[in-house]
Amino acid sequence: MSKTVNKQGSTSASRRRMQMTDIARLAGVSVSTVSRALSGSELISAHTRERIKTLAQQFNYTVNSVATNLRSGVKRTIAVVVPFEPGSRQSFADPFLHGMIGSLADALTERGYEMLLSRTDADRLDAVAALIDSGRSAGVILIGQWRHHDQLNAMAARGLPLVVWGAHLPHQDYCTVGGDNVRGGQLVAEHLLAQGRRHMVFLGDCGLPEVAQRYRGFVAGLRAGGINLPAQQRMAVPFLAESGRQAMFTLIDRIPELDAVFACSDLLAMAAVGALRERKKQVPTDVAVVGYDDVELSAHFNPPLSTVRQPIHEAGALLVGELLMLLEGKTPPPFVVLETRLIVRESSYVA
Repeated sequence: MSKTVNKQGSTSASRRRMQMTDIARLAGVSVSTVSRALSGSELISAHTRERIKTLAQQFNYTVNSVATNLRSGVKRTIAVVVPFEPGSRQSFADPFLHGMIGSLADALTERGYEMLLSRTDADRLDAVAALIDSGRSAGVILIGQWRHHDQLNAMAARGLPLVVWGAHLPHQDYCTVGGDNVRGGQLVAEHLLAQGRRHMVFLGDCGLPEVAQRYRGFVAGLRAGGINLPAQQRMAVPFLAESGRQAMFTLIDRIPELDAVFACSDLLAMAAVGALRERKKQVPTDVAVVGYDDVELSAHFNPPLSTVRQPIHEAGALLVGELLMLLEGKTPPPFVVLETRLIVRESSYVA
């Protein structure tokens, strides 16, 4: 499986994290004194402890107690965080999340690490920093950027070991691994146009970076084929099957000539197929349906689901590898792009 690396990092991403030796030099004391002071040891005078803590705060230096333990041979733990958005309540049972978590668990086990699975409010992604600051985790792998790119940049500026599954965004200071979402959307458009489809709809929340890029690629591909996608042919839908089903009912009523659906996830695509069947629409004869991710169930769905493949198993290994580079004090590439392929199956292809 091939991958390409975007070599253009931002200034913040390339900055070296403040080290304990730097704090020691600034304070005019030994590294061991800094270590004891920041751990609250009474062997160090209150005045010196306070001076060192003030310097650490000034330069955003934090003690990663788990990372320190790693050097001492203590068992290692990495936090895998799945953001939780109260409005959508996306479940751990989502087949994409299920596959990604399994991939990460395998990759961490192979490298001798334990996995701490956690959820955090999607509006407070910066809360994951507490997992590192408290010593519960040596580093964090976050599944998805959601809507708070700024919070992730702030964590990167602190030098926290963080790697994100997601899209490459402008002015990005943290490391990401992800697919080529724009290209994925283009591939879907080209395929549906080649099948003679002209009245298409898009299911997905474009407030999320990855979904927005898939939509952008889809629209660009349609325009290249002489087709526009009016706003009423797009529905902002969270990653929930029932939401996808209800959105599909709305679109069927709104667009009687509907002949193709591009859903931003396989779960939503499967929900769309169910809604179409309830309205006596044949898939793919009447309406072609394409999803995104190529989760394991896609090939066994009825009909087998056309989808854009994201190599989830490779993704887990790459996310872990990027994070371990950070923990070793190295600078990983700011963005690793996984190969993006359209897998054509019966849900969108009429022979």
